Amino acid sequence: MPVPDKCFWLRCETKPLEHRAALTPTTARKLIDSGFKIYVERDQQRIFEDSEYEAVGCELVKNNSWPSAPTNVPIIGLKELPVSDSPLPHTHVQFAHCGTLYDLEFLNDANGRRVAAFGFHAGFAGAAAGALAYAAQKNGEKLGRLEPYPNEQGMVADVKAKLRGREKTAKALVIGALGRCGRGAVELFKKVGLDEDNIIKWDLDETAKGGPFQEILDVDIFVNCIYLTTRIPPFLTEEQIHSAGITRRLSVIVDVSCDTTNPYNPIPIYSVNTTFSQPTVEVDVGAENLPLQVISIDHLPTLLPREASEQFSADLLPSLLEFPDREEARVWVDAKKCYEVKVAEAARVEKLDT
Repeated sequence: MPVPDKCFWLRCETKPLEHRAALTPTTARKLIDSGFKIYVERDQQRIFEDSEYEAVGCELVKNNSWPSAPTNVPIIGLKELPVSDSPLPHTHVQFAHCGTLYDLEFLNDANGRRVAAFGFHAGFAGAAAGALAYAAQKNGEKLGRLEPYPNEQGMVADVKAKLRGREKTAKALVIGALGRCGRGAVELFKKVGLDEDNIIKWDLDETAKGGPFQEILDVDIFVNCIYLTTRIPPFLTEEQIHSAGITRRLSVIVDVSCDTTNPYNPIPIYSVNTTFSQPTVEVDVGAENLPLQVISIDHLPTLLPREASEQFSADLLPSLLEFPDREEARVWVDAKKCYEVKVAEAARVEKLDT
């Protein structure tokens, strides 16, 4: 296969229920118009039909065929690849820590801000899931399997219908409210009808005093949207929950940040990630107390796969256009340095363990 100088290979996503795409047909068309060749693996799981890519000039290839692609073709995707002992000779662009890896999480602009992120839709979808879990609890039920929505309007309408008027009295607290993720959570609560005064927005100023925070126990839904980089006092503890007993109002926690395995996790009351098929995990609250559930799904934006993908891919486009000059383009140079540092650190750890 002759390989153009400017090209990308969009691989299929193998993570269950992952419907998003790093490249949308809209972005692929813009890359093609700029002289790129775009290969797209056929994928029935992806929110976009194969025909949508073919219609804008992409070349369709077999599902999961990227390992046989020429090694100088950059492979782009979103979530981590399946665990394997096979060599990875390609250059990969994805979220994960493989060939050379350009981690999408570490593509930053000159101010250190990520050039593309799913944060807004993670917060939006997380708040929706939290509201659905709250509604289910009020009906004496447990939130069942979550399915992707065709669009934002469909999600908002479904949440409002399930709340059955309870949005008028429901109270929510969003920590990290000024960031992308937090803004998304706040927007969802507004759109489903929560009173503005019942949407409590906290950021660095409000959490500066350090936790645990009694205020979290005094709302119905708590959404954690912080980006954790250092150790901080916990926002909430098991002891605090048990001490509150029947006075606790809190019934649902949405940990959008999903720092489950992080030793600095500020919500150390659960230890597993949840899934779309089983979206909640119960917290030990003591006997005869109201239930408390945690949602900790690590790819929430796929509940709105089309809109989330369009926003992310559009934000990523300027950097993708620079990829052929990645040895000089700052965003790619910095991402490669980050990868090399991580590889060196891993090598040192492995040496210490042997």
